[in-house]
Parts: sequence; C-alpha cells; structure tokens
Amino acid sequence: MATDYKIKVQNVTKEYELFKTQSDKLKAFFALNRKPVPHFWSLMGISLEIKAGETMGLIGVNGSGKSTLSNIISGIIPQTTGIVDVRGDTSIIAIGAGLRGNLTGLENIRLKALMQGLTNEEIDQLMDDIVSFADIGDFLYQPVKSYSSGMKSRLGFSIAVHVNPDILIIDEALSVGDDTFYQKCVDKITEFKEEGKTIIFVSHSLKQIEMLCDRVAWIHYGTLKQVGPTADVVKNYKSFVKWFKNLDKKEKKHFQRRMKEAQKAFDIDAYQAEAVAVRQEANPEEKNVAAKVKHDFYGSVISEKMSGGNRVLTFAVLALFVLFCWVNVSGHSLSEVVTNPTNLIHPTEHVSVVGSYDKSK
Repeated sequence: MATDYKIKVQNVTKEYELFKTQSDKLKAFFALNRKPVPHFWSLMGISLEIKAGETMGLIGVNGSGKSTLSNIISGIIPQTTGIVDVRGDTSIIAIGAGLRGNLTGLENIRLKALMQGLTNEEIDQLMDDIVSFADIGDFLYQPVKSYSSGMKSRLGFSIAVHVNPDILIIDEALSVGDDTFYQKCVDKITEFKEEGKTIIFVSHSLKQIEMLCDRVAWIHYGTLKQVGPTADVVKNYKSFVKWFKNLDKKEKKHFQRRMKEAQKAFDIDAYQAEAVAVRQEANPEEKNVAAKVKHDFYGSVISEKMSGGNRVLTFAVLALFVLFCWVNVSGHSLSEVVTNPTNLIHPTEHVSVVGSYDKSK
C-alpha cells in the first residue's frame, strides 16, 4: 500500500454488546450479570488507505458497517481494535449529525462552527454564505427538532462545506432534498475535488458513486469485500445485488441470517493470531511479532469498558452519594450516623421557624 495516505485504518473492528434491557446493561456495568451477553461485530478487521485528494466511495447493503466506519474515521465513536490514522481535520455530513434539536438553526451554525475551531469573528464572516447555501428561509430561527430530514441535511451540509475541512465525509446526505439543492451539493463536492480535498462518500446511489468517486470500497457485513477502481467494484457489487434479488424470500432470509450469525460468532483472538501468522510468514526474521501485532490492535484504542477496579470505585462513590443524601433527609449529622447507624431509620423532627409569631404580644 502507498505511504502518501491521508487516512489509514488497519485491522479495525467494532464490537457492540446486545443488551435486551437497560437493567441488563447496568448489571453488566457492575459485573453483576452472570449470563453471557451476546456480542455483535459491526466491523471485522477493516484495513484501508485513502490518498490525499482522493474521493473514496463506500458501498454495501444496509447494516454492512459503512456508517460505522465513517463515524470511526470522523472520531464520533471509537474502534474496538486497530489503528486509525487521520492526517487532517474532518467534517462529517449526515442527516442531522451534530445538530442540537432544541437549538435554532442559527444557533446550531454557530455551535458547530465553534466546535470545528472557528472564532466568532470567522463565523460572522461566513454566516451569510452558510445561510444562503442552506436556503431554509424563516426556519433558520426555529428549533431544529421541527425540521424535516431534508432541511436538516441542507443545514448540516452548508455548515460542513463552509468550515473548509481537510477531509469531508458525506454519509447519505444527498439522499434527501430536492433536485436544485442536490445539484448545489454536487457542484460543491466537485469544487472540493478540484481543490484536492480528500472525500469519503457513503451512498446507496451507484449513479452518484460512479459520478463522484475515484475508488470504491465495498463493505460487506463487516468485512472489506473489495477495494479498487470505481468501475470494477461497482460492476461486481451490481452482480451481487442482481444475484441476491433473484433469490426467493426464504433464501434471502437464510443468507442474511447466516451473515449476521458470522458477525456474532467473530473471534477477535483468532483474528489476531491469524494476523501474527501472516506477519511472521512475510517477515521470518522479525522479532516480537506477537507483541507488535497486539500493540497494533490495542495500542491506540480508548477502551469503552471499565476495569474491575474502576467499577468498584464507581460503586463506592455512588454508595457514598446515596448515604449522604439519606443522612441529609434523616436530619442527623454525619457524626451521629457514624456513631449510631440506626439513626438513619429514626429521622429527627424538624421545627419550622419560618413565619413564627408570638400571639401573646
């Protein structure tokens, strides 16, 4: 693979725990749930490089992991394992992404631009252009929660393209809205391409993919099925879609169930061992391969799971908080409760002095 990449993902996985209820999630948090929690791997070892100035398309069926991958690259969610090296500032455009429902469109413009690192003075200079491009009229002064999906897409797209990002990630943002706004978006993307910006374009529209993308990555139920020139990958993907559509209803369900079961059964330890074996075969004289591979898998990952010690500490803090609340309600001092804990079940009588008045006077 080339070394002049703008984005690199290597052995990237994403695991989700499938809790049935919130109580199950809480029990697992404190390691109180003895029942095994089913897991689902949205991504199962994705390795991909995107060059500077390249427009990379991501295609695949619903639930294949396209949006998960784009969210990991943009930093919205962390990966479970693997390396994610992004050389530049990213701006993601998805329907409603990052927009606060209770804030107006105008307030969201300022908030998102500030989060992208712009100053208030820079935002003031861009405001007219952002408002004009979004073209949502008086809805600009209404809470975003009242917007249609098309208006959210208009506003989000307008903000993202005007903060001048190094890397633009577009996730199905062109799937809503009218033809006029769609053409404005295409023109803006084309302008960005001519400026040499790096773009990741996620879409179900193969027509859009063929028109805008230099290369395409086909994500297939959590795996990278193929990456290469747009025409080649799209041709193979179309063949798969045609094959799938020719299946009867029972065959379709069986195929989808089989693919989803494979995502549940994915073994990260076996995948890591395979990576070690491949690296050792390619570099027989390299030392400490297993340790290096382990570092590649977990060295740059921010864990979403708490260690046992942190769970104990969190539980102790919560217990102390409950105790202090109970002490406050009981009316006793902390020293009284420590001396005689039964005071917690014998609250003191509170005598109100507010508005007291001696009628004998």
